[in-house]
Amino acid sequence: MIYITMLFDKCSVFLRQNTRDVQTTLNILYILSELLTVGRGRRVGVFVSKGGTGILFQILITAIKELPPSEELMLQLHSLLAKVGPKDRKFGVKARLSGALNITVNLIKQNLQNTKLLLPCLQVLRVYSTNSVNAISLGKNGVVELMFKIVTPYSKKNTSLLKVALDALGALLKSKTNARRAVDGGHVPVLLALYQDWHRNDTRHRHMLIRKGLLVCLRNITNIKLGRKAFLDADGMRILYNSSTECLPVRTLDPLVNTSSLIMRKCFPKNRLPLPTIKSAFQYQLPHVPAVGPVAQLYSQPPGVDDVVDESDDNEETDADTENDTENDEDEKDQRSANDDIETDLNKLHPKKNPGRPFEELRVYERFFLELSEDFQGYNFESSKSASTTSSSFSSSSTSTRSTRPIIVPTAQALSPKLVPKSGSQGDCNSTKGQHTLPSPSVPTPTPPAPLTPLELDTIHLTKDQDKKEEARIPSPDTCTTLSSLARPPSQGQMIEQDLAHVLECVSLEEEGALNTGEGGGRGVKQEGSPVNATRHIQSPLLLGGIATRRVGGGGSNWGSDCGSEGAEDEGGEGAVLEVPDTALLLPLHDPDLYVEMVKGTHSVPQYAEVAYPDYFGHVAPTFREPLQERVYGVQRSKIFQDTERLIHPNDIVDKVVYDLDIPSCPVIEDDGESLKFNSQFESGNLRKAVQIRKYEYDLVLNSDINSNHYHQWFYFEVSGMRVGTTYRFNIINSEKSNSQFNYGMQVLMYSVQEAISGRPRWVRTGTDICYYKNHFARSSIAAGGQKGKSYYTMTFSTSFSHKDDVCYFAYHYPYTYSTLKMHLSKLEALRTPQIYLRQDVLCKTLGGNGCPLLTITAMPESNSNDHICQFRNRPLIFLSARVHPGETNASWVMKGTLEFLMSTSPLAASLREAYIFKIIPMLNPDGVVNGNHRCSLSGEDLNRQWQNPNPELHPTIYHTKSLLQYLAHIQRAPLVFCDYHGHSRKKNVFMYGCSVKETVWQSNISATSSDLQEDLGYRALPKILSQIAPAFSMASCSFVVERSKESTARVVVWREIGVQCSYTMESTLCGCDQGKYKGLQIGTRELEEMGAQFCVALLRLKRLTGLRNHQHLLDLESDIIGTQAKVVSSSPTTYVMEEDEPPFLEPIDYSAESNDEDAEPENEHAAEVQGNPDHLDQLSDSETNHRD
Repeated sequence: MIYITMLFDKCSVFLRQNTRDVQTTLNILYILSELLTVGRGRRVGVFVSKGGTGILFQILITAIKELPPSEELMLQLHSLLAKVGPKDRKFGVKARLSGALNITVNLIKQNLQNTKLLLPCLQVLRVYSTNSVNAISLGKNGVVELMFKIVTPYSKKNTSLLKVALDALGALLKSKTNARRAVDGGHVPVLLALYQDWHRNDTRHRHMLIRKGLLVCLRNITNIKLGRKAFLDADGMRILYNSSTECLPVRTLDPLVNTSSLIMRKCFPKNRLPLPTIKSAFQYQLPHVPAVGPVAQLYSQPPGVDDVVDESDDNEETDADTENDTENDEDEKDQRSANDDIETDLNKLHPKKNPGRPFEELRVYERFFLELSEDFQGYNFESSKSASTTSSSFSSSSTSTRSTRPIIVPTAQALSPKLVPKSGSQGDCNSTKGQHTLPSPSVPTPTPPAPLTPLELDTIHLTKDQDKKEEARIPSPDTCTTLSSLARPPSQGQMIEQDLAHVLECVSLEEEGALNTGEGGGRGVKQEGSPVNATRHIQSPLLLGGIATRRVGGGGSNWGSDCGSEGAEDEGGEGAVLEVPDTALLLPLHDPDLYVEMVKGTHSVPQYAEVAYPDYFGHVAPTFREPLQERVYGVQRSKIFQDTERLIHPNDIVDKVVYDLDIPSCPVIEDDGESLKFNSQFESGNLRKAVQIRKYEYDLVLNSDINSNHYHQWFYFEVSGMRVGTTYRFNIINSEKSNSQFNYGMQVLMYSVQEAISGRPRWVRTGTDICYYKNHFARSSIAAGGQKGKSYYTMTFSTSFSHKDDVCYFAYHYPYTYSTLKMHLSKLEALRTPQIYLRQDVLCKTLGGNGCPLLTITAMPESNSNDHICQFRNRPLIFLSARVHPGETNASWVMKGTLEFLMSTSPLAASLREAYIFKIIPMLNPDGVVNGNHRCSLSGEDLNRQWQNPNPELHPTIYHTKSLLQYLAHIQRAPLVFCDYHGHSRKKNVFMYGCSVKETVWQSNISATSSDLQEDLGYRALPKILSQIAPAFSMASCSFVVERSKESTARVVVWREIGVQCSYTMESTLCGCDQGKYKGLQIGTRELEEMGAQFCVALLRLKRLTGLRNHQHLLDLESDIIGTQAKVVSSSPTTYVMEEDEPPFLEPIDYSAESNDEDAEPENEHAAEVQGNPDHLDQLSDSETNHRD
C-alpha cells in the first residue's frame, strides 16, 4: 500500500505538470485506471485522500477548453470519476464548485448518439445527482427532460446505458422540484407505457434491473401529491396491478412485485375511517377538564372538527421524516436515537426520598395498615388451630373495617359488613328479555352470621343436585361436609417439590352428590383439556339475574334488545334447554353464578346488560402447545393486492355495514342471513363497527378509549351466523402502532361456545395469513399529536369455523374482566385458612363508581406474645400492582398466579407469608377494563403517566396508591420491593425495567464522580433470581436505565420519591418466548400464572439473600429443588433495550406506504442477490435497512 501511495503521489505531480500534454495525461490516466480497478475500494480511498478527485476535475476543466476536446481524454476522465465519486463524500460539492457539473451535462447533450462517451458521463451524472443541491441545479438545466429523451422510446439496444440513465433519473426525481417537473412534463404516462413495454417484451426476465429502474422513478415521483394524482389519472394502479399479478409466479421477480406494491399502496386514495367521529362512541363527562393536554384539546375542539385528513404536501418530504411515531406508548421511543431519552440530570437520578405531603394529610391512610399496629389480644389462637374454629379469618378488633364476608365491591346498596352470605345464595334470576339496565343486588335482611369452619383447599368439594345449580359448599355447622376421598397427603418435601414444579396445576376435585348416587361410587375428574361430562341445564335464551347472555342456535345471536327482529327461535321454542359445561370441575375458582352477581355490581358507561359466554363459562388452559405461527411467504403482499382490488374492481365490493355502535338504538343491522353478526356490548368488549367488504371479508373498526380519539389495539367481540368450513377474512383497520408481534408469530384468540358446551371451555390461538401493515386510511393530525401524513395500520387474519350455529369470540389477548377479578377475590377469600391473614379493603371509588380493591396478605402470628407480635408487625412490605393499562390483560393473569400462590397451603407459600406483608392492588384501572379501553381511564389519560402529580378527582386510584406509599415512607416502612405488572405488545418473553444511577450514567456517557455512582447493586437481585427459576423470564431483555419520558411512571416515581431501590415494572409478552423452555411457543394463561407464582418463589430467595433466616430448612430444600430445574442463563451486561428483538424474515415486511419507515423490519429473502448487486439494496423494499422497536 505504501508503494501504491507513492505511485499516486507521482501521478498527481505529473498530472498537475502536464495538463496540456494530452498523451501523457492519457497514459497516466490509464495507469490510474488499472490501479483503481483492483483493491476492493481501498486504493480508491487512498486516491481520494491524496486529493485525486480535485486533480481529475482540474484536468477536466482544462481539457474542455481545447477545441475540439479529446474524446478519449473525456472518456478516461469520466470513467475514473465514476469509480472515485462513490468513495468521496464531497464529490458532488467539488463538482459543483469546480464547474465540472456543467461540463458533464454539456457533454451528454452533445453526444446523445455517441454511446461510448455517453455511458461514463451518465455514470458520473448518477453520482452527481445523489447530492440534493446538485439534483435541483441539474433539474433547472433541463437534465430531467434530457434523461427522458435517453430512456425513451422502448428499445433493447444499449441496455447498459439505459440502466445507468434510469438510475440517474431515479436519483434526480428524489427532489420534489424535479418530481413536479416530471409531472408537469407529462412523463408519468410515459414511464408507465415504457414499463408496460418492457414487461411485455422481457419474457426471459433478462432486463429486470431496467424494469426496476422504471419503478424506482415512479416511486420517487409518487412521493408528492401531484405525482400520485398523475399516476392515478394514467391508470397506474391497474397497470401495476396487472403486471405484478403476472410476475407473482416467478420468485426472482419479487423485487418488481414489492416495489409495485409499495407504489400502489402509496397511491391508493387516502380515506377517512368510516366513522362519524374518531372520538369514542361512548361519552363520559368529566367532573372537570384538565387545563392542558390531549383531553383539554379534545374538549376544546369545535363540534364536527376532529378527523382532519391532511391534504397538504407536508407529508412529501423524505418519508422517513413523516413516519415519526412520537406517541408515548409502551416502552418505545420512536424516531429517537438510543441515548436521546436517557436522563442526564444527576439531581434527578438520585432518589429524593421526600414523601412530598405533610403527615397530617397522610394520617387517614393509617386505616389501611391495621396489621402494623394490631396486638391480637382478642384473638383465640388455640381455637384457630382446631377444626372447630368459628372464624376462617381474623377480625382485628371491633373497629376494624374488615369483615368475614366474601368480597363485595361497594355499591349504593352495599351489604352490611356483618352479613356473611353463602356463596351459593344468588339473587332471583327471573327477568324479562331485552333488559338493558343492571338491577342492583337485593339486600337481604341482616342476620347474625353463622359460624364458619376453617376452610382448607383440600376440604373443598363440589356437589351436584339434580334440581339445583352446582355450588361450592363452605363447611359450616349446619352444612354436611365430607372430605375428598383422594390419596393420603404427600410428605412435606414432596409438597414443596410439587409446589415448585407444578405450582399452577389445577386442584383435583372429586365429583360427589346426586350425580354419583347411581354410579357406584365417586368418579375422578378428567384431566385438563378433556371434555367435561357433567352439564347444567339453562333456559335459552340465557337470562341470568337480569343479565342477558348470548344464545346458541337459531343461526345467530339474541341481542337482548328491541331493535329489529329477535332472530329465529330454536327448534324447541322459547323455552329450549341449553346444556352448558360444568366448568367448576376444572376451574375451582370459577363460579358462573357468582360471576353474574359480580357483573350486577359493575358500573359501565354504556350500562352493559349482557354477559359474554367466555367470561361466564370460564377458561381452562389447553394442555397442548401452541407454537408461534410460521409466516407464509408472500402473505402481506397478497393481502395488499386484495386491498388494491377494491380500487381496481369496485363492483366486487359489498360495502355493507353490519354492526355499528354509533347507532345505539340498534347497533346490529338485520339482514337476510348472508352476513355475519357481530356484538361487543359486554364488559371489556371493544368493536365499534363492522363493514362487510366481500362475501367473506369484513373490515372492523375499534373504539377509541373513552375521552380520547386514539389508542386502538385491544379488541374483544362476538361473531355468529357463520358457515361451517368457509374461510373468513377479518381486517382491523385502525391500529396505530407501527409494528406488531402479529408479524412475528402471534395469533388472535378465539373462544367457541359449541366447544365450551362440548366440555372444552377455552381460548385457543387461531388465524392464518396474519400480518400487520400500513393501510390507506389517514390518521387525523389531531389524533396523531399534530403530526401530518400518518396512516393507520391493518391487522388482518383469516379463520374458519367448525360448528354450525356456533357463537365465537375473538380477543387480542386472554380477557380478564373486572367482574372476573371480583369473583376470583371472593373465591380466594373463601379459601382462607386460620393461618392466613387476609384483609380486603376498598382503596377508593373510581370515576365510574367502581371500587378499587386493596389486599393485605401475610401470615398470622403464632401467638399474641410480644415476640410473635413484634415479628408480625416488622415484616418487610412487598407492594404489588397490576392492570393500569386495561388492554394488558396478561398482567391480570400474572397477578392471578401471584394471588393463588400466596393463598395456597403449600409450605413455600406459608414461608413467604411469614417473611413479608403483601399489599396488593390487582387492578389499578377498573373503569378502563370495564369499558373496553386499551390504555386510558375514563379521564382519557394514561394513568401510568400521572404518578408525579395525580389528581384526586381524575386519577383517584393513582392518587390514593401513591398516598399509601407516601404514608409508608413517612413512618419509615417503605416497601422492600415495588413491582407493577404490565404487558408488552412488541417484545417476547417476560422481563423487568428497573432504576439504576450507574447504568443510566454509563449509557448516557455523562461525566460523574465516583460519589455520584455509589449505589447498592441489590436492584439486580430479584430479576437475576427470576432469570434462574422462571422459564419465561429473560434477563437479557431487562433494562435499568431511567428515561426522561418515564419520569412520571410508577416505577420511576416510587424509586425517586419513595426511595424504593427495588422498584420495577415487570413486562409480560402478549406473544410468546424466543428463549428457554417455552422457546418458539405462544404464551398462555398457564405460563402467565406460573410467572406470577415464580415471582413469589423469587421473593423467597431474595429473603434469604437479604439475611432473613426464618424457615431456613425450607429455603435450603427450595434451593436444591430449584437448582435441578433452573435453566442456564448467561450473564450479560445490561443493554439499553430499544431494538426490536426479532430476526429478519425471508419476506420483506414493508410497514410503510412510503419509503424508509423507521419502524420497519428487514426480512430479506434475497440476501445473496443483494450482496451480489450492492447498487440495488432497495430492490426488495425501502424499509428493510432500518431496525427499530
